[in-house]
Amino acid sequence: MSRISESEVEQIVQRVLGQLQAPAATDAVSPLVGRVAIGSDHGGYAMKQDLIAHLQARGYQVEDCGTHSSEAVDYPDFAQAVAQQVASGAAWRGIMIDGAGIGSCMAANKVPGVRAAMCYDHATAVNSREHNDANLLTLGAGLLGAALARQIVDTWLGTEFGGGRHAARVDKIVAIESKHVR
Repeated sequence: MSRISESEVEQIVQRVLGQLQAPAATDAVSPLVGRVAIGSDHGGYAMKQDLIAHLQARGYQVEDCGTHSSEAVDYPDFAQAVAQQVASGAAWRGIMIDGAGIGSCMAANKVPGVRAAMCYDHATAVNSREHNDANLLTLGAGLLGAALARQIVDTWLGTEFGGGRHAARVDKIVAIESKHVR
């Protein structure tokens, strides 16, 4: 069995998904639809830079919440910055990248109003949006290649919340959060 290259994976992804475009800024939902806050720690810095270019090429407005180099930093600081952009409504969606995606997910989920999901493939990207109405995506740069990260981001941003039976479950998540917010 031969391995396919990262560029071949990207070509397949683009054929399957099509060229996903950002929602128009004039959508009735919100003038901020299409504005994405993104951040990383030092381990996710290179992937963040790649994703910023990828998002901008697709027409998204990108708010870079840092870090701005590969110097060692603490991921909770940047996860909080991205989460605050989402929770305040300054950004439509958020993306945070660290080495594994786990710590940033934990930190972001401490901010009221944020439903962060760590995604590592197409299925988790779809599920987190369709079933859980996640509004912040976390990625593990040490676990994902660039092509897969771009695929996850495109899928996640392009998937709508399913509502219906899932809405009642998301409401329960929000109710749990409300009980514990001081």
